[in-house]
Amino acid sequence: MDLSIIIVPHRAKEEMKVTLDAVYNSKTNYSYEVIIVDNDSQDGTVEMIRQGYLSRPEIAAKTTLVENANEGFGKGNNRGMEMARGDYILLLNPDTKVAEDNFQVMVDFMKAHPEVGMASSKLIKANGEIDWASRRSEPNPKIAFYRLSGLQYLMPKKFGGYNVLDKHVDEETEVECIVGAYMMISRDCYRKVGGFDEDFFMYGEDVDLCYRVRAAGYKIWYYPKTYSYHYKGQSSKKASAATLYHFHNAMWIYYNKHYRQKSNFIMTALVYLGIWARYYLKLAINHFKTDKAISK
Repeated sequence: MDLSIIIVPHRAKEEMKVTLDAVYNSKTNYSYEVIIVDNDSQDGTVEMIRQGYLSRPEIAAKTTLVENANEGFGKGNNRGMEMARGDYILLLNPDTKVAEDNFQVMVDFMKAHPEVGMASSKLIKANGEIDWASRRSEPNPKIAFYRLSGLQYLMPKKFGGYNVLDKHVDEETEVECIVGAYMMISRDCYRKVGGFDEDFFMYGEDVDLCYRVRAAGYKIWYYPKTYSYHYKGQSSKKASAATLYHFHNAMWIYYNKHYRQKSNFIMTALVYLGIWARYYLKLAINHFKTDKAISK
């Protein structure tokens, strides 16, 4: 088996139709399997998959559907990765639409570059703009401050390091982080590094995995020779108060895991205050908004 595609939906019935149609319409010379781990959607997602896809023998033969309790994005993907048989594993969000050549181009690239443990194609948002999360730097406290404060957008050449704003979106490049919406991982890298840290319920687990991939000596690559649309958090919008909390809590977990021992008390206190002050500010702002923002 060349490629295992892991999709973990949660209340994303309509988005999953788009995602699965694109997956099964892919043009590739490689063999692949699809592992769907449903995180207790309870919105008809499971029934839609059974009736619309698993009823077709050619699709059912390469698809596994698992009904899972909602224990978080990381645990759901870990369960899928444990079942995967492919030489490469693709973690794919249920709000994406891959190009027809995506799997072919990306597996070709990974096979030609064994030093690359993880890679992402270009991700494009619904409005046609690039999803900057598909190419990122390590979010150390300074870089994270530039991004969350908005400085990277005001002065991208000076403060835009987090989203690699000094390079064109069509320029392939080594990066420090990619996003969990689209992560292709080699089998060798997975064996050495493992899956997501399950302390992260949602958000942050992808950045943490990237940290461990680089620590293990592998490269991470942004490869924009093909693309996928990413419709950005369709399921999380339905529970914005909870996801807002998990987004900020993930920052705190990440800081404690990778930076607290390197920092003094004052820095730790400032990071803590900055994270949770931002959380309460966004919570208050979102109370008066219909388009509830999480990360911006």
